[in-house]
Amino acid sequence: MHVARILGRLAAGLGIGLALAVPAAQAQTTLRMVAHSDLKVLDPIWTTAFISRNHGYLIYDVLFAQDAEQRIQPQMVGKYETSPDKLTWSFTLRDGLEWHDGKPVTAEDCVASIKRWAVRDSLGQQMTAAMAEIKAVDAKTFTIVLKEPFGLLLDALGKPSSNVPFMMPKRVADTDPGKQIDDYTGSGPFIFKKEEWKPGEKVVYVKNTKYKPRAEPPSMLAGGKIAKVDRVEWLAISDPMTAANALIQGEVDMIESPVPDHFPILRADKNVALFGWNQLGSQIIMRFNHLHPPFNNVKARQAAMYAIAQEDFLQAQVGNPEIYSVCNAPLVCGSPYEKRYGDLLIKPNLEKARQLLKESGYDGTPIVMMHQTDLQSSNQLPPVGKQALEKVGFKVDLQAMDWQTVVARRSRKDAPDKGGWNIFYTTTVTSGTESPASNSFTSGGCDKAWFGWPCDPEIEKLRADFARETDPQKQKLLAIAVSDRVVDQAMYVVLGQYKSFGAYRKDRLDGWIPAPVPILWNISKK
Repeated sequence: MHVARILGRLAAGLGIGLALAVPAAQAQTTLRMVAHSDLKVLDPIWTTAFISRNHGYLIYDVLFAQDAEQRIQPQMVGKYETSPDKLTWSFTLRDGLEWHDGKPVTAEDCVASIKRWAVRDSLGQQMTAAMAEIKAVDAKTFTIVLKEPFGLLLDALGKPSSNVPFMMPKRVADTDPGKQIDDYTGSGPFIFKKEEWKPGEKVVYVKNTKYKPRAEPPSMLAGGKIAKVDRVEWLAISDPMTAANALIQGEVDMIESPVPDHFPILRADKNVALFGWNQLGSQIIMRFNHLHPPFNNVKARQAAMYAIAQEDFLQAQVGNPEIYSVCNAPLVCGSPYEKRYGDLLIKPNLEKARQLLKESGYDGTPIVMMHQTDLQSSNQLPPVGKQALEKVGFKVDLQAMDWQTVVARRSRKDAPDKGGWNIFYTTTVTSGTESPASNSFTSGGCDKAWFGWPCDPEIEKLRADFARETDPQKQKLLAIAVSDRVVDQAMYVVLGQYKSFGAYRKDRLDGWIPAPVPILWNISKK
C-alpha cells in the first residue's frame, strides 16, 4: 500500500497530506516509524518474533536490563542480595512501580511472570531446572532458592532479546504459556492503544505519564526510560521504496530497517541520517523441522548444510559487503566462544551433499520452505535456499506468505502437507546468541526446544553444564563442545552476519540510543 493511502486513512481522508493528518491545534508530539514488519501477535512471551519483542519493550518493563557494557543492571528491581553459597536470592522492587491501570506492581506479579516466561524460553527452562523454589515474601519482595548454583541467574532475568522476561500483572501471567494473552496491561513507558490498532496499517502507543524512570542515564536497555514524545505510531509500509520516499518527503520520522540498496538514496538527503542502532549485529539462520521427513534424518540436514554458500544469501539479502560478513561459527564470530569450521558453508561441497542426501533415503517428496515476502531482513533468503537445495537433489515447494503467517505457522507441529513446514529463515541479534545457554537455536530439548524441536540429550547436558559452570575456561570448553554438536548434527544452518541500520530525520529527531533493540524512549522530536 502506498504511504499516502496509509496516512490518508489515518487522517480519515484519502489523498490529504500529513500536515493535515494532525490538527494544528493538537500540541502532542507524534513519532511515526515504519516498523520492520506488521504487528499481529501481541504476546512477546508466546512468540520470539522481533516485532512482538519490540512491542513488548514499549509497554512492559523488566527486572534487569543490559547496559552498553553488556553488564546486567537492575531495572524494576531496587535492590537484591544473595547468600554466601549463591543458592538464595532476594529481590526487592523499587518504589513507584504501577501497572497502566493504576494498580501497584507486586512481587506476586513478578513471580507469575517469571514462571510463564521460563516455560517458553530455553535459558528460563535451565534456570527452572536449577530452582528449588520461587515465591513472594511480601508485596515488594520475592526470593529464588536454587538447588544448585546457577551462575546465569541475573543473565536470565536480564535477557535482552527473544524471549525477554517482561513483567505482566499476575492475572495476565497466569495465562497458559501455550496460549496467547488477551490483556495488554503493562508498566512500561508507553501504553498500547488497542482500540486504535489496525493490523496492516498502524499500531499506536501513548506516553505513560505515570511511569517513574530510574535516575541513572540511559545506557542501551538499562537506565532511565524517559518517554519524550506523547505518541508513537508504527506504520506498516511493506514496499521499501515507498517507505524511503515517505522518509525523504517528511511523511514519517524513522524507518527501523531500510534495505541496504536504498542507503545511497537516503544518504543523499541532507535531512536524513543512517544510524547503526544494532552495533553488535545480527545473525541469519536457516531452521529445519526435526519432527518430519526428510530433516528428521541427520544426513538430510547435513546434505542441506553442505549445499550452502553463505555469500549467495548475504549478497541477495544484504548486498553490501561492508556491512555483512561470512561466518560459520554457530556462537557468533567475534564472541568469546567463536569457533570456525573451515570451508563449511563458505564453499559448497555439492558432491558430498548429494551423497549424504542419497544415504538419507530421501524419497523426493517436496520440502515446504516458507517464504516471508514482506520481511526486509530475510525476504530474499528463501529463493536462494531453494536454488541451492535443488542443485543437490531436493525438491522444494516455496510457499509465499507474510511474516506473521510464518510466525503462526512455525509453531505448528503438523506434517508439512497438513499445514506444517520443513524450513524457514529468521534473523537474530548477536547479543545473547553467543551464549549456548541463552541461544534458543542450540536447544535440543525436544518439545521444549525452539521451533523445529530438535531432540538431543547430549547438547542439553552440555548446555546445562555450561550454565552451572563458574570457571571461565571450563565454560569456554563447554561452549565449543556445544558449537561442535550443532555442526555435527546440523541442528540448524548459520548464513552469516550483518549490521543493522535505521534511518531517521535528523532535522526532527534526537536521542536514538544504540541497542540490539530499536528502543524509542529517550528520542525527542524537535
